[in-house]
Amino acid sequence: MKLYIKPGACSMASHIILAEIGGDYTVERVDTANGETASGANYRDINPKGKVPALEVEGEVLTEGPAILQFLGDRAANLGLAPTGGTMARARVNEVLNFTGTELHIAFGPLFSATSTDAQKEAARQAVAGRLDWLEARLADGRSHLTGEAFTIADAYAFVVANWANFTGIALSRWPRLSAFMARVAARPAVQKALKAEGLAA
Repeated sequence: MKLYIKPGACSMASHIILAEIGGDYTVERVDTANGETASGANYRDINPKGKVPALEVEGEVLTEGPAILQFLGDRAANLGLAPTGGTMARARVNEVLNFTGTELHIAFGPLFSATSTDAQKEAARQAVAGRLDWLEARLADGRSHLTGEAFTIADAYAFVVANWANFTGIALSRWPRLSAFMARVAARPAVQKALKAEGLAA
């Protein structure tokens, strides 16, 4: 399997899950600005959407982070990264995956746009804060992770996206339970491996 990534982007969630699973896989960086992979390939020949992540596996290319995460989690069912389909536990994981992708991830958009005005960026910070409130509430019952005690694919995605707060002027200390969750996830060996491989940790 080969995963195409941009360091620090949402593709890191899939990178983390691959590191959790282990085995034979490679990772290749993509410069999404010029549409070229580290090996010099035209990335749009691999993924016409031009975005990361993309996963090459068994002669096919799978795109969209949540789809890749579920595919990987199901391939390693023994690790419990994705609960069995058709269960409420799986529905809760999908709930958090969808929230992260359609609410939290999207809310950060103006903060990474060179054309956003200061007013638009401030509005985006307020929008992000509202989404982080929801994650904080998920942890209010003392659970270790967002859907229970076990680490899942949903935690990997939420961790990566929530971590963007550190680069956009949003102090995660406002959400103590979420901050503790972030520290727990960051301490996982697979997360450290992915962070180091993407040049984001020593």
